[in-house]
Amino acid sequence: MSTKLTTILVLVLIAAAVIAGVLFWDQLPEQMASHWNENDQVDGYMSKFWGVWMMPLITLGMFALFLVIPNIDPLKANIAQFRGVFNLFIVFITSFMLYIHGLTLAWSLGYQFRMSAAMLPFMGILFIFVGYMLRQAKRNFFIGIRTPWTLSSDTVWDKTHQLGSWLFIAAGVFAFAGSFFGGTTAMWLTLVPVMGSSLFVVVYSFVLYQREMKGQ
Repeated sequence: MSTKLTTILVLVLIAAAVIAGVLFWDQLPEQMASHWNENDQVDGYMSKFWGVWMMPLITLGMFALFLVIPNIDPLKANIAQFRGVFNLFIVFITSFMLYIHGLTLAWSLGYQFRMSAAMLPFMGILFIFVGYMLRQAKRNFFIGIRTPWTLSSDTVWDKTHQLGSWLFIAAGVFAFAGSFFGGTTAMWLTLVPVMGSSLFVVVYSFVLYQREMKGQ
């Protein structure tokens, strides 16, 4: 996906979120739900102003950062090799954040649903795509599994990302499955695979680097 098309899609999504906020402003309560616990019960609130505008503002800021990163990375030539996939990731993460924003607006407008059942399928798909992107990623300082050992060796980077790709895809499948259970089960199916995978690839990259150093 080209950067121009990515920019258009992201700005359209953010504009849609802003328009929705304007259209529904008068119908929204002064205190909006902002957090749900593991039992899908609201346990946090924020003012209407921030409930309507915070997520579009954060998303716009993230998008600006995503545009800057490929230009300031010392290894930007490597990012250019998977820029199309990275651009698609930008659209995915923007869509996910604004989807969550849309769910928050819908809840505050009086629609009742199980938040985990609505959120986790999209989150699972996002994790799966992250796994796919990791397989394409080349060594850089901003995108991917960045440990001192992956950043020090192309071989360690590639092997760590090949394994990390499958682990995050598996985590995405578990998160998707969690949407059918809800409650604590959904939380564990989502958090444990992601946290476990993240910790494992850090240790794995260290072991690979030590082996490479001994081989030399």
